[in-house]
Amino acid sequence: MSRVVYLHIGAPKTGTTYLQDRLMLNRASLAEHGVTIPTKNRLVDADLFHFRAALDLLDRDWGGKPGHAVGARDTMVKRVRRANGTAIISHEVLAPAKPDVVARVMNDLSDSEIHVVYSARDLGRALPAAWQESIKQGRKWTFKHFLDKVERNQTRFRASMDLPAVLETRGAKLPPERVHVVTVPHHRGPTGDELWLRFCRAFGIDPAWAPLDSERANRSLGIAETQLVRRLNRRLELPMWRDATYDALIRELLAQDVLASRDSIPVRLPPDRFDYAETRAEVWIDWLKTTGVDVVGEADDLRPVRPNPDKPWRDPDRVSPKLQLGAALDALTTMTREAAERTPSGDWATGCASRPVGCATVERHLARPGLGRAPA
Repeated sequence: MSRVVYLHIGAPKTGTTYLQDRLMLNRASLAEHGVTIPTKNRLVDADLFHFRAALDLLDRDWGGKPGHAVGARDTMVKRVRRANGTAIISHEVLAPAKPDVVARVMNDLSDSEIHVVYSARDLGRALPAAWQESIKQGRKWTFKHFLDKVERNQTRFRASMDLPAVLETRGAKLPPERVHVVTVPHHRGPTGDELWLRFCRAFGIDPAWAPLDSERANRSLGIAETQLVRRLNRRLELPMWRDATYDALIRELLAQDVLASRDSIPVRLPPDRFDYAETRAEVWIDWLKTTGVDVVGEADDLRPVRPNPDKPWRDPDRVSPKLQLGAALDALTTMTREAAERTPSGDWATGCASRPVGCATVERHLARPGLGRAPA
């Protein structure tokens, strides 16, 4: 069997955005060394193609027009089968895949030597990151509500970010030497790219084959910014799964481009939740030792680091009006400029005619009781 396929399945918030962009940027140089990063064509970036293939496999339809992912799975399989040497597929939405989906993947790639790569992060960092990311994706729950559900195993968290739960399904039929767990380091290392070097070891590639660095990162929001987006989600009365309009305006433009760039107070795990995080870490580490899977990095990186007790914890669910006001003014400034750019004539009616969905949404919410009027 001459082809080896590395299937990187997440978890979310473990450097996946950076990894996928760096692989895409270095496609040509990696190909010279027998490493294929499958793409559909020159018009579709590799990371978007991998996302669509994963959605097609999962039979999901997020973040685009209806049917935008249909056929991507078959195209991905064809691209992989054309490859010789090593092929790398990467997207974190594959982490919560159910057994029937895993079986389809194994069948699709049955003529290849399959390796599963999973990147894991300690819960002291992963839980705050997962909550604020869920808010960016359109959810409305408070941090406390989110953490309560995680501890009661009432969320999709265990299906995507709990190491044993993921790999007992996704890597169950593979020998342990073909299951690679990349631990996210607590420190960037002497060269500042320790996580990237660990990914390279997991994929069996030389870092020198991918010299172009990436500037992309899925940056986290601070407490004021997350609270602002959460309240905006509630005001907009969005469904659980957001659409392409939300992705473009709220998640990408507002959250990623504007609010994530602010100098803000980070979301931290409450001190009384570290017992749970530490208990799960010991379960994870014991599981790694028992199964004998390949650990790339240090297992101790899965243990959370308790905060300095002299540094007070700031509750993301109780943010001062002053902090929220600063974030809101930055958000309003950005959205006003965006609206002006989309209606260059300054004619609201003309703008609405050209963008009926967005304007209809704005008009509908302006018509709601209490909106558009000063408080009494």
